[in-house]
Amino acid sequence: MAKKEKYMVALDVGSTKTCAVISEVDESGIGAKFVSMGAAETKGMRKGLIANLGATAASIRRAVEEAEGIAGIPVERAIVGVAGGHIRGVNSRGGIALGHRSRDIEREDVRRAVDAARNVTLPEDRVVLHVLPQEFWVDAQDNIRDPMGMVGQRLEVNVHMVTSSASAMQNLVIAINQAGIEVADTVLEPLGSAEACLTQDERELGCCLLDIGGGTTEIVVFGNGMLRHAAALPVGGDHFTNDLAVGLRTPIPEAEKIKRQHGCAFQDLIGEDQAIEIASVGDRPPRTVFARMLNEIIEPRAQELFSLIRDELQRGGFSALIPAGLVLCGGGAHLKGLPELAERMFNLPVRQATTRGLAGMPQELSQPEYATVVGLLLYGARARRQAPQRPTNFVAKIRSMFAAG
Repeated sequence: MAKKEKYMVALDVGSTKTCAVISEVDESGIGAKFVSMGAAETKGMRKGLIANLGATAASIRRAVEEAEGIAGIPVERAIVGVAGGHIRGVNSRGGIALGHRSRDIEREDVRRAVDAARNVTLPEDRVVLHVLPQEFWVDAQDNIRDPMGMVGQRLEVNVHMVTSSASAMQNLVIAINQAGIEVADTVLEPLGSAEACLTQDERELGCCLLDIGGGTTEIVVFGNGMLRHAAALPVGGDHFTNDLAVGLRTPIPEAEKIKRQHGCAFQDLIGEDQAIEIASVGDRPPRTVFARMLNEIIEPRAQELFSLIRDELQRGGFSALIPAGLVLCGGGAHLKGLPELAERMFNLPVRQATTRGLAGMPQELSQPEYATVVGLLLYGARARRQAPQRPTNFVAKIRSMFAAG
């Protein structure tokens, strides 16, 4: 294996934190082992979108340099996670005729059928991030996962297309390039997270993964082992922090600390109404608040978030198709009481994600906020197994679009 192919790097540029993980690819080229991790506070991002290119690039550079320093390996290329309110998902169907007589279905036929399904008109500012086959039809037979080698006269496929804003993606690529890194591939963040924290049983039975970040919450729905729906909501952990800062008249850093240490989104979990000393704004003396006061601020925002998620699932017709329940990942999943509140509102099982799957990774990476960066590596390893020479068509497309402009 060439030296430059020996290592695989994942980069998660979140609204609050940027994380880079370096893994070593085994001799077969398909397995990955943890090597090092670097993290830095993200500057210049707002609700999953870049607001300051230079600040974001500097955050990326700090995270990458930390990982490089620990591993003693220079990072040149990375698999990059994509998220934010600009993400959209749409279902499409297409097919091809195989001829007047039945014949064997080959890989090229599958590719042509998928291309036919993705041949839909999109607004000029949208680019396709993923085209994910859901099921195939061969003549009158439906619900086929892999039609290769089957015999028929017509092949059709249902796909789920994930699209993103071209300008938002171009800005992300520019920031990463300014940090000295080439974008090897782009992956929808919750799709990567699913690789690291969903079981195959959950994917088959039907479940919803919620990636609760700082500025946004990403939603993906799985059923029969395939991605069925993807969406993003403009509500995340930072909104809980801002609510506390305003409601308690305390600085943002203090509100974040209070949320992590004492916040609870489910009133039934609050025992003794303990007193909590908080800092005031400016030179004013500290004040005392009580745990129930925090809950009265946090729980309505959590109810709003889950109501938006419920509305999104109902619009897509998925409310009754997720019997395996909900899985919460991302930094926002740490908020005490969120799983219990979600269980009450959805009447479904809910669990906090545990990240797994990367050999040799430290215990720290098992936390839900690292599901994305670990999942990106697992996604990259799986892509190598399925198509070792997978081209980065998405990155090439947005580059060509802006070059033409």
